[in-house]
Amino acid sequence: MEEKQIVNSYLHEVAITAIIVKDNKYLIERRSPSKKRFPGKWTVPGGRMETDDYLKLPKDTKFYWYNVLERTLKREVKEEVGLEIDNIEYVTSLARVHEDGAPSLVISCMADSVSGEVTLQEGETDQFAWVTLKEAKDYDLIDGIYDELWMAENRRKGIKEEWKRQI
Repeated sequence: MEEKQIVNSYLHEVAITAIIVKDNKYLIERRSPSKKRFPGKWTVPGGRMETDDYLKLPKDTKFYWYNVLERTLKREVKEEVGLEIDNIEYVTSLARVHEDGAPSLVISCMADSVSGEVTLQEGETDQFAWVTLKEAKDYDLIDGIYDELWMAENRRKGIKEEWKRQI
């Protein structure tokens, strides 16, 4: 499928994802078959930043709202899988131009699950699993997610590196 040509612009869809860690396993979820992007593929929770994630709040300084990505990620994870997360740490970032020409910037993070039980948001996902890095290979993950899980595993061991293909 040919991607549409886009004009250089400052406007991107911004999304943030969480590799959630609990009991040395990672939470993955299967996207609903009705989703427009990556239907039926396995991924990690997350979603798009909305202006409501900061516009309705008082600014932290005269000009700025801080922690907007962290706030977005906590909201998205709570909505999508019902968990409270903490200890959010940056892992990597990626960009994509979707088939409809919309450019996306995705910030990938890891976080600890601190409370709650997994409750899937209807229409978003239809299955979940807590997996080890080795077990994750058995799932039809969106391309690149396994490599992000690998990075998270290494970060937990104190090894920080940029994204690279692992399999």
